[in-house]
Amino acid sequence: MVPPDDHAEGAHDGEPEGATPVEVPTEVTGGVLRIDAHTIREIADLGVAQAVAVNAAEPLTVEELREAWPVLDVDERSDGLKLLEQEDAEDLFTTLSARDHVQLLLSWRPGKRRSWMRLLEPDDIADVVQEAPDEARGELMALLDERTRKEVQALLAYAEDDAGGLMNTRYARLRPGMTADEAISYLRRQAREALETIYYAYVLDPDQKLLGVVSFRDLLTAPPRTTVAEFMETDVIRANDEMDQETLSRLFAEQDLPVIPVVDQHGVMKGIVTVDDIVDVVEEEATEDIQKMGGMQALEQPYLESSLGTMIKSRGVWLTVLMVGEMLTATAMGFFQDEIGKAVVLTVFIPLIISSGGNSGSQASTLVIRAMALGEVRGRDWWRVVRREILTGLALGGILGVIGLIRIVLWQAAAGSYGDHYLLIGLVVGFSLIGVVMFGTLAGSMLPFLLRKLGADPASASAPFVATLVDVTGLVIYFTVAHLLLSGSML
Repeated sequence: MVPPDDHAEGAHDGEPEGATPVEVPTEVTGGVLRIDAHTIREIADLGVAQAVAVNAAEPLTVEELREAWPVLDVDERSDGLKLLEQEDAEDLFTTLSARDHVQLLLSWRPGKRRSWMRLLEPDDIADVVQEAPDEARGELMALLDERTRKEVQALLAYAEDDAGGLMNTRYARLRPGMTADEAISYLRRQAREALETIYYAYVLDPDQKLLGVVSFRDLLTAPPRTTVAEFMETDVIRANDEMDQETLSRLFAEQDLPVIPVVDQHGVMKGIVTVDDIVDVVEEEATEDIQKMGGMQALEQPYLESSLGTMIKSRGVWLTVLMVGEMLTATAMGFFQDEIGKAVVLTVFIPLIISSGGNSGSQASTLVIRAMALGEVRGRDWWRVVRREILTGLALGGILGVIGLIRIVLWQAAAGSYGDHYLLIGLVVGFSLIGVVMFGTLAGSMLPFLLRKLGADPASASAPFVATLVDVTGLVIYFTVAHLLLSGSML
C-alpha cells in the first residue's frame, strides 16, 4: 500500500487549507483528458479538497502519467504520483528505473522516503544505492529493516554487472523430503514474504545447495503424499554468481526461461534472476554498443541528463583520434603528388574509392560485432570469418568495379570527359574498387577479433574508426594500381 502520508497531505508541505481554487487548463480531445507537466503542477497547487474533486472528475491514469513522465521534473513527477490511485502509484513506482527512484527518494523527507523505499525488492534497492551519490548511500541504507539491509549488503558485494549483482535473494524454496501437500502449505507461508516470483520453487539440501527445481504445475498435479524429491527436475539451468551480465542475457535467450537460479562456485543457492531484470541489461548493453560503434565513449547518463562537459569529453576524444588518423590520408596524397600532377583526372575518383572501402569495412565490423554480442561468433572462428569476408569482398568489389567502369564509359561517350585513355582509367577504378573493398571487409571484420584478444570491447571497432583506417590504405591501393596500369601512357 502507498504510505498514508502521501495521499493525506497537501500537494506542498505547509500550504494553507483554504487555498483559492484556480482554473485547471485542460484540452479535451475525444473525451480524454490530456495531461502535461503544466496541468499536473496546476492541479498539485490546489488545496487538498480541490485536488481530490478534480481528480474525481477526471482521474489521472497511469498511462497518462507514464506518457508525460520523460518531460516532467522531479517535483512534477512526485505531484503526479499523488494524483494516482494508491495501488496505481505503487505499481508505477516499482517499475521505474533506479535513476528515477533515486531522484524521487532524495527529494522526499525521511519518513516518506522510508515508506516508498520499502516497496522495492532487495535487488532493486541495491540498484538504487549504487545509483545514489556516495554521501546519500548510508542514509538510504539506514532506512531499511535489518533483514533487508543484510540482503542488500550481500548484493552490493558483487560487481554491478555480475549475475550476483542482478539477482533477488528472496525466492521460493523447498526441502526434498517434503510431500506435495506439505510443500504447498510451506510455499503459502513463504508467499507472504513478498517473494518476487513463485512460478518455480527450488529444492535445497541442509547446506543450501541447489538439488532441483519444481514448477507449480508439477506440484499441483503430483499425488499429495509424493515427496518433492520424486518429481523435482534435477537438470537445472543455473548461472554462476560471477557470470557477466552479457553472458547471462545470452543464457536467458538460449534457454527461453522466465527465471534462472544463481549459485556460487560450491553450488550454494544465492538467489534468482528474472527475465525483467535481463530486459534492462539487454537495453543497457545495446545502448553502450551502439554509442561505441558511433565512434564515441558510452554515456553513463541519458542523453538529455548528460552535462555539456561529459558530451564534449565522450565525443571529443574519439574525434581527435580520428582526425589524427585522417592526417595520414593527407600524407598519403602528398606521397603520390607526382602521379596526381600528371593525371589530375585520378583525383575525381578519390571520394568514390575511399568511401566504398569505408562503407564495406563499416558493414563488416557491424556484422561481426553484433554476431559476437549474440554469441554467434567466438574468438576461434576468426579464420572462418577471414575466408568468408575475402570472398564477400571480392564479390562486392567486383560488382562495384563493373559499375564504376560502366559509369566512366558512359560519361566518356556522352561528354568525352576522360580523354583518350578512358578505358585505362576505368580499369584503374575497377581494380582499385576490388582491392579497396576486399581490404575494407577484411579490416572491418578482423578489428573486433583483435580488440577482444587485447581485452578491449569489440564495439570500439566503430564504423568511423574502420573508415579512417581504410581511407589511408584505399589511397595507397588506388595510386599503386594507377602506377601499374598507367605507366608509359599517362604517368
